[in-house]
Amino acid sequence: MAIKLPRLKKRVNKVYTTDYYHQPGDMPGQLLVDENADHPEIYLIDYTSINAIKQQIQAPEECKKYLDTESVSWVDVQGSGNTEFWERLQTLFDLHPLVLEDVVNVQERPKVEDYEHQLVIIARMVVPKTKICGFYKEQVSLVLGKHYLLTVQEEAEHDCFEPVRSRIEKGKGIIRKQGADYLAYALLDAIIDGFFPVLERYGERLEQLEDEVIINPTRQTLQKIYQIRRELLELRRAIWPQRDAINSLIRDGSELIGKEVRTYLRDCYDHAVQVMDMVETYRELASGLMDVYLSAVGNRMNEIMKVLTVVSAIFIPLTFVAGVYGMNFEHMPELKSRWGYPICLAGMVAIAIGLLFFFKQRGWLENASINKRDLPD
Repeated sequence: MAIKLPRLKKRVNKVYTTDYYHQPGDMPGQLLVDENADHPEIYLIDYTSINAIKQQIQAPEECKKYLDTESVSWVDVQGSGNTEFWERLQTLFDLHPLVLEDVVNVQERPKVEDYEHQLVIIARMVVPKTKICGFYKEQVSLVLGKHYLLTVQEEAEHDCFEPVRSRIEKGKGIIRKQGADYLAYALLDAIIDGFFPVLERYGERLEQLEDEVIINPTRQTLQKIYQIRRELLELRRAIWPQRDAINSLIRDGSELIGKEVRTYLRDCYDHAVQVMDMVETYRELASGLMDVYLSAVGNRMNEIMKVLTVVSAIFIPLTFVAGVYGMNFEHMPELKSRWGYPICLAGMVAIAIGLLFFFKQRGWLENASINKRDLPD
């Protein structure tokens, strides 16, 4: 029996839910589903080159009449569901138990599995948050058949498939003239392209942090850098195996994917490589910002120590003069002089001014830190 190990995962506008993991030795194909999860929403888009139908389905069995036709049927399941629901879906689509395990038990690594009459693609989708930094991430599973495509998402709030739905409904492009394999490519391409808006925000955040690190580095700046590094690491873990999965679709040559669609998948692979390069570049920039931060903090400390050293160097001879004339010897001619006190003060001021002039001539009083006005436009 599997033991449920909860791991908190925040979901917008909903209560906290949990992900579950198998224990060593569990039976393969076993489903670990939260029985208290909401019933998933099922959306069906069935289309040909002439027309398209979009409707919400209440029960999985309602999709059966569309799967046996020559039209392309896209069944989109959004939500966690329960064991009874997934068993009905397994019967309808004739899913292998291991396929259902990969689809239901989220946090799987992106991959491609060929089951003869079906092709299973596990992908990771990211969507930028609207008002705050960061991104939403979730697993998207695609089960490709000859005339249908089953997609399973973790939740219904966020996805990047709306442009694909719009193209199907309005008949734009060639998507309605192609088969289910082209639909799978279009969704994969949307998932990969969804990384670019997220990375664009990270580029802007890194530019802001560069100015902050140089001008006014604080402890909050260090926390921001660490946060960006962690989030970029999550993006790297999502895109790296996804790139390999797309390459597997191109290289292995499944019968369910036509030759023309493989050509489009090569373009999708190029986008994945571009995303990977951007992630690696931003990770290097974030690591470089850490070094710049430490250098900036070190420079600030050096400036403070320099000021303290200059003040100490000026007051050392003044302290010496004050100490000499603070001695209680009886025969000190300056003590009985009428102008002794102002002459002593004038000499001390002259010593201080002379030292300041000497330090300035040697360049020791210059500020080594960079001001905002010194930065290039």
